[in-house]
Formats: sequence, structure tokens, C-alpha cells
Amino acid sequence: MAVQAVPGFNLQPSASQVPLSTNYITNFDFLNQYLPDTYEKEFERYGNRTVASFLRMVGAEMPSNSDLIKWAEQGRLHTKYVNCTTAIAAGVATATFTVNDTLIPANQAAGQASQIAVRVGQTVFITDNAGGANNKAIVTAVAVAANTFTVAFYEGAGFTNAAVANKYTIFIYGSEFAKGTNGMVGSLEAQDEIFENSPIILKDRYAVSGSDMAQIGWVEVTTENGANGYLWYLKSEHETRLRFDDYLETAMLEAVPAELGSGAQTAIGNAAVAGATGAGSEGVFYVVNNRGNVWSGGNPNVLGDFDSIIQRLDKQGSIEENVIFVDRQFGFDIDDMLAAQNSYGAGGTSYGLFDNDKEMALNLGFTGFRRGYDFYKSDWKYLNDPTMRGGLPTGAGSGRVNGLLVPAGSTSVYDQILGKNAKRPFLHVRYRASETEDRRYKTWITGSAGGAETSDLDAMEVNFLSERAVCTLGANNFFLFQN
Repeated sequence: MAVQAVPGFNLQPSASQVPLSTNYITNFDFLNQYLPDTYEKEFERYGNRTVASFLRMVGAEMPSNSDLIKWAEQGRLHTKYVNCTTAIAAGVATATFTVNDTLIPANQAAGQASQIAVRVGQTVFITDNAGGANNKAIVTAVAVAANTFTVAFYEGAGFTNAAVANKYTIFIYGSEFAKGTNGMVGSLEAQDEIFENSPIILKDRYAVSGSDMAQIGWVEVTTENGANGYLWYLKSEHETRLRFDDYLETAMLEAVPAELGSGAQTAIGNAAVAGATGAGSEGVFYVVNNRGNVWSGGNPNVLGDFDSIIQRLDKQGSIEENVIFVDRQFGFDIDDMLAAQNSYGAGGTSYGLFDNDKEMALNLGFTGFRRGYDFYKSDWKYLNDPTMRGGLPTGAGSGRVNGLLVPAGSTSVYDQILGKNAKRPFLHVRYRASETEDRRYKTWITGSAGGAETSDLDAMEVNFLSERAVCTLGANNFFLFQN
């Protein structure tokens, strides 16, 4: 019989102190609430040892009923090409440019395939990537199949500072048409990028023999109808639950997809989706490394470094509020940087994310400052724990992480399961669930002790299972700080 990880309607107090699977408590917080004085505590010489906190503060959990989680993120609204070439010499009134950019936005007008998103009548800004000169021009012809377009320059001197070997950056800033002419030919379809992730199954187990079940603790509670009853727990099981809770978070951070032909793919070998390896998942660190922003070469510890970060964020989604989770040294570096400023920088301290309630922010371990955007800093125990990421080598290839910047709030994406646009937190967890099976956090008892009576094993086994994946939306707004 399944036991709820969070006490709910399936948790049934017994009229007498009889250990049954239906009245076993696995949630330690529940014990602290109802039995704080009588719970036998050991001195925790390593303090609060759990590292889970990150996803609880910035994430959310939502159900999913598929082996593959897919969502669509909107691309850029405007078009800009940075790798254009031309063979036209300086001084001419018109020129033809070839777009060499690898990522070409789609032009879906009139059934055309994915081609350059430039149309006749649009006005463009053209600059030499070497910084020599710039021009403004109007598009007079487009050859979508060849990825080329022709422009006529507004300047009487024509094309300036042209060189065959030069590369040019070109962006569209508007359009212009003569009086009495027809409208714009063709239209542009917004380009979406499809991302996906697969859940992984996490398991753990705590076992105790029937002879060693003397550690049973009893909690007397009052049910909703006013009747009294008893619940029971095992002290040592709490350790396993805490460890499993940590793994639910750290696996979402550290998970990587198994590469085709890898040993992990062979070992797990449960590919359920065509083309997938069936092993691994895309954790937060993996996604930000591949689709986000990475700072390396030491912590940003002066305002000039943060200005570089801000300028990078300006080119992305420009999310107003951001949370930086840091290791101890990075936290010191930020504190020292802010201490050198007047009133924490030109913008002062802000607690907008917490309704400008300083006490609320500080109680959650956050301190804030504003420079261009609002930033909230919090020490991240996971990066300090010596049994996890704390104390890793500082070499460039060690994979050491000093901090992670996460945009606060939510963004709009197309949810392919719902078939419509939806607001989703930038960072959230999707767990496997259906009408008959909820795999967010399962615990159940097996064996012959503890009232389970499911086998002839003279022991009680508390089993843990979760099936989940993390969704990192708008990874271009995240920053990973590495050595």
C-alpha cells in the first residue's frame, strides 16, 4: 500500500498503537509540528546537512503525462544579419548582399521555404564589421533561393568603404513606399524554437530488520471528525528521506543526456522515444552551458564586470529581476563590491521581488541591489557542501561552478501538451502523473515488518521513487559562473 510523502487523506491514524503501512509517517516536518519535544535528536555536528533549497525557492512543480516534454519559445521579433558579403565596389548607387548567417529566420510568405526575412520596400542599416563606415538603404529586390537582396543607398556618394573581403552587419529598421503603390509583398511568420526534455526516474530505499524496529515513535493526533488516533515513524528513515530530497534537486541541476553509443545508454537501455537515447536528461547546468551565458576567468567582483553582464542581458530578454545563487567566495566578492559603493550603487537597494519587504527578503537569505536590473543574492549551500560541489578543484576543466543567475518570474511559451500558450516559470519541474499514477514523490512499505506483510522478508523496507525533469525556459537569460 502506498504511503503519502506529504500526509494527506490516505494517511489513516489507528485507534491503537499498532504499526501499519497506513499510519506510517515519512514526512519529518509533520513530526516536528506535532512532536517537537519528544522526537529523539542527535547532535548534528555538520549542521543542517541538506542542500535542497534552490528549486524550492525559484521553481515550481507541474504534472506531465508524457515521456517527452516539449515547448516552443518565441524567437527574435526583429531581423539582423551579421555575416553579409558583397562584391560591389565603393561609390555605386546599388549593391547586392549575400546573407551567410547560419541561422536564417523563416520567410513563410507564399509557401516559401525557410529563407532570408527581407522584403522589397524595407529600409536597412548597413555597417562595416571592421568599423569603417555605414550606410542606409532601401531593398529593391530579393532572391530568396540565393539568400541575396539588392539595395539602393540613400547617400548620394553611394556605398562607402567597400572591400570584397569585408563582412557587414545589416538590420531592418522600417520601410518606405511611393505614393499610390501597392502594399508590402509577402509576410513574415514568427519563428519559434522547439525545445524538449525527458524525465528520469530516481529511486532510494531504507530497510530495517524486524528485530531492530524498536526505534518506533508514536504521535497522537486528532482527526477532522474529532476522534483521536496514532501515527508512527522510524527515526533513521528520516536520513534516507533527506538524502533522497537532495537528489531530487541535484539531479535536476546536474543531469546530462546520454550520448548515442555511450555506456550509460547501453546500461539503461530504455529508449521509448524514437531517436532518443533513453538515458539522461537536460539539467540546468547542461542547458545554460549550451544555450545560455557562461562567465569564466574568476568571479565578477567589480562594477565593470557586472556592467558586462548587464550589457549581455540587455541583448537577451531584459528580465527586470534576477536571482544570483552563489558559493561563499562569490558572495564575499559581491559584498565587497557593494561595500565599496555609496548606498549599494547608483540605484540603491531594492526588494521588489519580495514586495519591497526587506525583512521578507532577508528571512529567505536574500540581499538585493539595483544596477540596470534588480539583482538578489543568496548563498547556495550546494556549492559550499564539501561532499558535493564545495571544494572542487579550481582548474579550468574541473567543472567548478561559483554561481548561477536565474531570471525571476515567468515567461510565455507554447505548451505542446496543452496545445496553447501558457505562462510558465523560467525554471520549473515537470513530474510524471496521470489519473491513476502520481510519480511526483512516491513512498511505500514492503517486507513483513511494520504491518506491510508483502513478502517473507523479515524487515521493513521504505521505498522512494520520483520521475521528473527540469524545464529551463529562456536559457539565454541565465548566467553560469565558472572558474
